[in-house]
Amino acid sequence: ELKLKIFLLPKDEADTKNAIIEIRAGTGGLEASLFASDLFKMYERVCNKKNWILEVISLSRSDAGGLKEVIASIKGKNIYSSLKYESGVHRVQRVPDTETQGRVHTSAATVAVLPEASDIDVDVLEKDLRIDIFRSSGPGGQSVNTTDSAVRITHIPTGVVSQCQDEKSQHKNKAKALKVLRSRIYELERQRKDEERALSRKNQVGSGDRSERIRTYNFPQGRVTDHRISLTLYKLEQILNGENLEEIISALVTDDNMKKLSELKL
Repeated sequence: ELKLKIFLLPKDEADTKNAIIEIRAGTGGLEASLFASDLFKMYERVCNKKNWILEVISLSRSDAGGLKEVIASIKGKNIYSSLKYESGVHRVQRVPDTETQGRVHTSAATVAVLPEASDIDVDVLEKDLRIDIFRSSGPGGQSVNTTDSAVRITHIPTGVVSQCQDEKSQHKNKAKALKVLRSRIYELERQRKDEERALSRKNQVGSGDRSERIRTYNFPQGRVTDHRISLTLYKLEQILNGENLEEIISALVTDDNMKKLSELKL
């Protein structure tokens, strides 16, 4: 009976889509950038295990070898439905390598998961775009382009901005920036519709609220806690290796379904 009720729940039209994942170092300086890198590796490992295709769209490294920001697309089956619960603030508690007193430091990284929009989902008109071409900046060596091939696109009606400078070809950078721009506009529109549809709904799970602290990774205790459902697993190493993230996601999906059922009173 419960399975039938869940089957009758209205489906999120974006669930079957591929996803764009954006990870940014938050508070905590170099340690935050190292944690952002750890999170990205975790999602890379999850993709490898599930045979999903991950393609980096843009990547900015920190001095310590961590990541200031990384944007990637993930392709496969029902990607957004699996990863949408990852949006929010991820917090880490651990002793940094540079800490001589053995004190635990807290830092954070933000994750945003957007459904990848197609031309059909978002009709972006050329006249609504401002395209700026500039020279890439970044670490020295061969990776810096000597030509003006970096692209920044601004969608004038919404003010949404996207840029890409990783490719040596201006054409490829424009295509990648446009892909991210479309997804950001699509997500903006989805959020607006959600707010209109459910002003009274306070359910934060899967809402993509990037200011909400969703999870803590505590290294001294080897635990991961998801604050939305008060779930704690003492499997930190396995989760960062991409092995047990599914356990958290399944619990979040179940919790989300139960909340939706109670609202619909099926």
